[in-house]
This record gives sequence, C-alpha cells and structure tokens, in this order.
Amino acid sequence: MSQFSVTSPATALLHLPYLERYWRRMTAAAAAPDSGEWDLDNTLLAGLHINLREAATFLNRRPAPALAEFAEWILSVNGGSIDEARLHRLRMALDGQPVGPPAGTLDDVPGLTAEELAHWEEHGYVVVHDAVGTAAREAAAETIYGFLGASPNDPASWYGKLDAATIWVPLYRHPALTSNRSAPRVMRAFADLWDREDLWPIVDQAGFNPPERPGWRFPGPFIHWDMTLAAPHIFGVQGILYLTDTPAEQGAFCCIPGFHRRLPDWLHSLPAGTDPRQAIRSEPGLVPIAGRAGDLVIWHHALPHASSPNRGRLPRIVQYMTLRPTRWPYTAEWM
Repeated sequence: MSQFSVTSPATALLHLPYLERYWRRMTAAAAAPDSGEWDLDNTLLAGLHINLREAATFLNRRPAPALAEFAEWILSVNGGSIDEARLHRLRMALDGQPVGPPAGTLDDVPGLTAEELAHWEEHGYVVVHDAVGTAAREAAAETIYGFLGASPNDPASWYGKLDAATIWVPLYRHPALTSNRSAPRVMRAFADLWDREDLWPIVDQAGFNPPERPGWRFPGPFIHWDMTLAAPHIFGVQGILYLTDTPAEQGAFCCIPGFHRRLPDWLHSLPAGTDPRQAIRSEPGLVPIAGRAGDLVIWHHALPHASSPNRGRLPRIVQYMTLRPTRWPYTAEWM
C-alpha cells in the first residue's frame, strides 16, 4: 500500500477540501445514497484533469485503493505534477470561494450574438464558428490520427485500431486537446449560456467516425439523452468540436431541434409503461448539424441527440467537450 512521504508532491492534494470525502464515498463497500455533491465530484475531477469514468474504474477496484494511492495515481496520469496555480484555483472553488475563468479574463473575447442566443432559445443548439484556430484544430486532429496509427491519406489505416463497438477515442490529457477545452472562444460561448464564468472543462474523449464500408458499420451512439429524464429537468449543456470539415453526410452530430421545450409534455403523453429511451428512437425530426473545421456545436442536454453513419469520403474527427460551473442544480434521481 502506498503512503505519502513528507516530500511527496502528492501531499499537496491532501489540502483539497473535497478529495478525501470523494474518495471515501467512492470506495465504500455499499453504494452510498446521493450526497448532493455530484456537481462537486465533477468539479474536483475536472480541476485535476481526470475523466469521471476512469476515476470510477480506479476507485472501484477491490481491495479499494488507499487515499494515498489515489493521490499518487492522480499525479501519475498528470505526468507527475500539477501546476500550483491550477490547484490553488481548485482549492478556492471547492472551499466555496469565487473563482474566475481558467483562461483569464474573457472581457475582450467575442460572445454569442443576439441572433445566436435567439436560435439557442428556439432550437436548443448553437454553432459557434471558429471556436478554435486552424493550428489548434489541426494539432488535435493529427494527435487523434497518431493515437490510432492512421493517416489522413491512407483510408486502409482508418479502421485498424478502432473498437467495433464505438467511435470514441480514449484521449484525455494530450496538450492538443487540453488547450482546446480552454480556448477563449470556447470559454466565452459556454459562459454566455451558463451566465457565469467559474467554468471547469470536463475531461472528455475524442471521436473518430470513418466512412462505412464492408466490415465497418456505424456502431452508434444512436439517438439518446445523457441526462436523467426524471423531473425537474435542470439546465445543462454539452458540446462537440469539429476538428475537420463535417458536411451533413459525413457522420455529423444530429439532434431534434426544439425538443428541449416539449420534453415534459412528450414524456407525459407516453402510454403507461413505455420506456422513453426506446420510444425516442421512433420520434421524427432528427437532423444533422453540419459544420466547418473549428466549429463548436453546443446543445441543451434535454435535446435527444446522436452521432450518425458516415456516408462521406473522409472520417469525422471531433473532440467532445462540456464546461460546467463549480456548482449547479441537478436532479439526483436517474430515470
């Protein structure tokens, strides 16, 4: 069992106000009831650049890892150290103190226009053009190709390392993806929708969806929600960054525009015993949202959404991204 040494960099993590509480709850022998701190779970892990699922996988081992082992694992996946300024901001936020955006002031960053905000209100999604620059999105796309051992000029290489069950690419902390999560235009757009700037980029995955061909058929995800359908339906947002040009037929993100405004009535209209997550698959109105390289699509998480089969010539290459404030209201019941 690992232990902290007096000089270990992991000792700095002990000063996080929430770390031990999270560790105790996650390593409990029996499932703990909702603590009312799901939002802080996300903030803690986002500030530590840890993916929620990978943390759960690590902590759900038996025998359960000690707190010291958890702290050392956090450091190891961060390359052995965490910037003190990042830890300081996280300590302040978890201690209930106000913090600003991680990328510094957003005062001079162009925000969403009145027309874009009106589109958001009506349709539940918005396309933020040129959310990242050319060099940034090209670097991220090259990183994904490199991780898969693929080349944009060699179609045969696009399928070699893909898991047949998913289009997700488990790249979490590569600098090319990390920097995109904190790009000023990305931060500004999410801040405009949340109406606050104490945002934390969730450490999400990348995506690589090559054209369908014999031996490779689109595996999903098909139309779904990533939120609970239990009332009340709390505000939340999700995003996908197109790293290459993505026309409608090239596996574009799809959603049913405006459904966020009629979700409660739709749920109420279903016959008793109907599974809404199955029923939504028969609902009409799913449309692809095309975009250019560098465009960010943000959608209200009450919109049913999906990826789509790629019937174009090139892979769809994306970065999933969600930014949330330190604390936000949420519905604990999962339905």
